[in-house]
Amino acid sequence: MPILRLALAQTNPRLGDFSRNSLQIVNTTLEAYAQGADVVAFGEMVLTGYPIEDLANRPDFLHQSRQALELVAEQIANAGAGSIPVIVGFAHGPITDHHESSHSPSAIAYNSAAILHDGRIIGIYNKHHLPNYSVFDEYRIFRPGTDAVVVHVAGADVALAICEDIWREGGPVAAIAEAKPSLLLVLNGSPFEREKDEVRLPLVQRRAEQVNAPVAYLNLVGGQDDLVFDGGSFVTNKSGKLLARAHQFVEQTLYVDVDVTESTSHGSQIGPGVVVVEAGSGSPLRATRSQLTVEIAEQLEMNEQIWDALVLGLRDYAEKNGFSSVILGLSGGIDSAVCAALAVDALGSDRVFGVSMPSNYSSDHSRSDADDLAQRLGINIRTEAIASLVEPVESQLHLDGVAAENLQARIRGIILMGLSNAEGHLVLTTGNKTEIAVGYSTIYGDSVGGFAPIRDVPKTLVWELARWRNEHARKKGLTPPIPENSITKPPSAELRPGQIDQDSLPEYDVLDAILDLYITEHRSAQDIVARGFDDAMVKRVISLVDRAEWKRRQGAIGPKISQMAFGRDRRLPVTFTRN
Repeated sequence: MPILRLALAQTNPRLGDFSRNSLQIVNTTLEAYAQGADVVAFGEMVLTGYPIEDLANRPDFLHQSRQALELVAEQIANAGAGSIPVIVGFAHGPITDHHESSHSPSAIAYNSAAILHDGRIIGIYNKHHLPNYSVFDEYRIFRPGTDAVVVHVAGADVALAICEDIWREGGPVAAIAEAKPSLLLVLNGSPFEREKDEVRLPLVQRRAEQVNAPVAYLNLVGGQDDLVFDGGSFVTNKSGKLLARAHQFVEQTLYVDVDVTESTSHGSQIGPGVVVVEAGSGSPLRATRSQLTVEIAEQLEMNEQIWDALVLGLRDYAEKNGFSSVILGLSGGIDSAVCAALAVDALGSDRVFGVSMPSNYSSDHSRSDADDLAQRLGINIRTEAIASLVEPVESQLHLDGVAAENLQARIRGIILMGLSNAEGHLVLTTGNKTEIAVGYSTIYGDSVGGFAPIRDVPKTLVWELARWRNEHARKKGLTPPIPENSITKPPSAELRPGQIDQDSLPEYDVLDAILDLYITEHRSAQDIVARGFDDAMVKRVISLVDRAEWKRRQGAIGPKISQMAFGRDRRLPVTFTRN
């Protein structure tokens, strides 16, 4: 049986940065060539970055994508590595004049995989349209209706699939199974979600048994707006046994030698909807290449996965958008403490700036806990008291009650945004998912900011992550970053004397349980009450969630870690009749 050496490039593309992405593809291919790889593969839409959203409708963007792909093929060949096939995910659309209007109906893109060989694009697999159907003739293009493309290389048949191909029963996988491939290669841009790994591996194992061939599952890594791609690419044998796995949340080229069956392809088609692309005899270094050490990276414990996803999402958002530093309010509470610790892990202590903004109602421990946090993290902290700023506005407008409470939060927001404008920091807003769900925040106050690191993290999980992060530090012999008092004291906005969150909200463990049933599981009020929750409480919580949609629409984005993140997965009408 042939031994096929795969180079699976788990990379972190920058959306729209064709120069950088192209250079990484070329350099990684040259390294893989030196390692004697027979096939080099990159993730879903790696050339463009992913997801491209409405850029799929721009002819100029699609034109750049195609030009970049052609140049990559030429550069690889000119560097002497053109003899091995390179599989590249990209956005593919019709050739247009790049000066054409961006509103042109011809600007339609596919989620595609290109096969590069000998300086040319020898095949383009247009699987999923983004978002509409089109027909385009150039190169060798396989449109929807083609269930799979097989790359014939080094005596083996490598079948290609793109992301959701393997999630659907029948269809492409069934056609691939009939074609009897030597290996199934799946290009993915699969975002991180809690517990998702418990679904991915078993799914791929089933597909390996179904096609009776090894499967290589290649994923992107990195943050893109509110999505975090977690890597963790892996390869199984035809029985589903794990052969190799890359690390999570880091860029890495995973090399693996796979025993595969010899090719059964003859001509250009080997089954209904399956076509073959000839891509040569593999690496010219096959005879001299050394044996590989198989790597099976351990899966991280779940809280570490979540923490690393939040860190990566924050780091990439700041750096890909050109921010050299971040700033946030430090109240001494758990939310701001966790956000500050995430920021330090993401960017380093010298790039994180904290602001303590005490009011007349701020407790001594809030100030001391904020100072303690800053010292533990080694970050810059300044104090900007708000009483002298609040008083004239409060007096002139004759504000009291909730209006006066919210004014304090809005003055704090003004301070943070003012410092951001003056010094160029990205403002982090520190609200958690529970608060955002029920609208427990002040619009234009504590909700101001450009990025929300814990937007998709329920309050109970915030505490859990804080304890995990401190224990993680202890195991390494380091100072726990989060003050114990910030974890154990009752949470409070401190907008009036003696205020705590539970004055107006249920206990957080109860509240989070109700929210999970309503938001994630789509349960009705009757279903939730049947689970043992108080009827009046459930109805009040649901009402708070529904009525806070207008706030959520104006909130900053943050890393998605759940199956049901606000904004990305769940949007309600702002205006509707609630019975």
